[in-house]
Amino acid sequence: MRALVQRVSSASVTVDGEVVGAIGPGLLVLLGVRDGDTEAEADRIAAKIRALRVFPDADGKLNDPLGGREILCVSQFTLYGDTRKGNRPSFVAAARPEQAEPLYERVCEALGAQRGVFGAMMAVELVNDGPLTLLVEV
Repeated sequence: MRALVQRVSSASVTVDGEVVGAIGPGLLVLLGVRDGDTEAEADRIAAKIRALRVFPDADGKLNDPLGGREILCVSQFTLYGDTRKGNRPSFVAAARPEQAEPLYERVCEALGAQRGVFGAMMAVELVNDGPLTLLVEV
């Protein structure tokens, strides 16, 4: 399982012109599920994301975890796009929707996250909160 985690001032996801999820300060998580991932990986990545110390403390150092801030989680199978061979990405490592969706939902529940619509064409908007983007893998 792989997540691209971005610290944001705000973020939202829109499907068919309707905002389906929106947050203020917190984390935008783009979540990719790999073929063969299990509930154990879903639980581990959710715990890891929740525990990340990526917010500045009183001294301006990245020491504070998420705390009461919000999370917006969006499914993103393209995180498993492989471009090592040729110019057209291969997505064979990504889990099929019937495997990926329950694991995506499990992570969202564990994080108490706002979410996008699994499998939908989504427009994601975000306002970065500093230059902080992390790739988290389990």
